[in-house]
Amino acid sequence: MTSGPELSATNRVVNDEGLDILFRNARTHNQWLDRPVSDDILRNLYDLMKWGPTSANLCPARIVFVRTSEGKQRLLPCVSPGNLEKTRKAPVTAIVGFDLEYYKQAHKLFPSRPEMRENVSKLPSEVLRDHAFRNGTLQGAYFMLAARSLGLDCGPMSGFDNAKVDAEFFAAGKMPGISREDSGWNNVKSNFLCNLGYGDHSALFPRNPRLGFDEACKLL
Repeated sequence: MTSGPELSATNRVVNDEGLDILFRNARTHNQWLDRPVSDDILRNLYDLMKWGPTSANLCPARIVFVRTSEGKQRLLPCVSPGNLEKTRKAPVTAIVGFDLEYYKQAHKLFPSRPEMRENVSKLPSEVLRDHAFRNGTLQGAYFMLAARSLGLDCGPMSGFDNAKVDAEFFAAGKMPGISREDSGWNNVKSNFLCNLGYGDHSALFPRNPRLGFDEACKLL
């Protein structure tokens, strides 16, 4: 017999093994094992990350998984010299972007508020961009946690030319099969890149320290 209300799924505590996988033992990887990442794992990754909360559930993140040699040849000229080899050798490089017209999906994502699309669309363009960037970045964090939970290692990067990536992957006609106005791909901008695969743990650098609670937090 329990002495109080039973714990719901969201009240359960992740065990130490799970915390090690997601946080304490997770590292940023630069060297990769010669082991492919299946499309099924990438689909499972998205199916996990999509449940993370965003403002009004409008989910602005858009992700391109670059996993073919042809795709890598398009991406590599956009990457800074220090990130070239790690990106070339990674089984998958995800372009994590955000849709500036994310509100066009409101009818599907927030059906109880039919006025949501119109209300959000009237916001100033700089506010729309802030919302899309902030929530898309938040989804990018869920993305890495989902990847780690599926046994993948991550190598997030900001060393690339956003304008070149946007022109190569998100400009009109660059995304195959995208034509509808509400497709969610017609005004996408890149945020960051994230290499994915099975990292070579023997090539890791010693882990750098982090700020302690009292250095980074205040209790009020």
